[in-house]
Amino acid sequence: MKRLILAATLAFGMTGAAMAVSYTDLLARPHAQPDARLTYGAGPQQFVELWLPKGDRPHPVILMIHGGCWLSELPGLELMDPLAEALKAHGYAVWNIEYRRIGAQGGGYPATFQDAMAASEKLREAAPRYHLDLAHVVAVGHSAGGHLAMWLQARARVPAGSPLHGGDPLKLRGLVSLAGILDLKGYREDGAPCGGAPTIDGITGAADRKGQDVYADTAPQAMLPIGGHVFVVAGGVDRIVPDHWRASYVAAARAAGDKPGTLTIPEAGHFELIDPQSSAFAPILNAIAALNAAPSP
Repeated sequence: MKRLILAATLAFGMTGAAMAVSYTDLLARPHAQPDARLTYGAGPQQFVELWLPKGDRPHPVILMIHGGCWLSELPGLELMDPLAEALKAHGYAVWNIEYRRIGAQGGGYPATFQDAMAASEKLREAAPRYHLDLAHVVAVGHSAGGHLAMWLQARARVPAGSPLHGGDPLKLRGLVSLAGILDLKGYREDGAPCGGAPTIDGITGAADRKGQDVYADTAPQAMLPIGGHVFVVAGGVDRIVPDHWRASYVAAARAAGDKPGTLTIPEAGHFELIDPQSSAFAPILNAIAALNAAPSP
């Protein structure tokens, strides 16, 4: 019952929130289909959908990561289809990843993070065939996906001994976190609209890691400084990941020596940030273009 209430709450917005767009609105819109589907593992959620502009020139890439509270019962990468289609129209190849989530076999810690790693690294294999420019890869993640996108940037800070340590990270040109849940500890303590403490405990593996700092290898805000070109965006009327989480992360990052860009879009709620028909799309598109034009970190 609690899960059903959570799904309804996220679909239609927090009670009293001034949201014009829900995720059900986005899912109901007609849109094109991706150009290819590739797998990076044997599981049913271990795949990527590729949206590919016309032409054979090297395409800059958006590494896209959907949200949904890391929970398998909520929509997955299909929620990002309208945004992926719009970014494709602006000349970007979109690498829209699916991943194992809490409630699915193997989902949660550490598999969700390992899938984000594997899906991003799969880009190297696909790049020659699909003319993907690996020198211009910008990660764009929304909500829980904003957390995972920022975590990819922070991978070098994962402590030795963690099952998330090592690998061969794909170098990002930059990343845009859209309403990212970047402070897992604070979000849990604050009530975590994404299903409360059990969700955060599921993504950090808290039940199986008694006595450990479960945020040291999972929460970007606990892994600072992470370096690179980072842009943190929030909606001013978002009730799922309120704007104060953006401000908290930016303050902590700057105190640690990072230099994130940041933007609050006053009229935007949670799902306007991934709606290409909303006023949020233009500044987000500009942020992506600026990251692509920035010197390689």
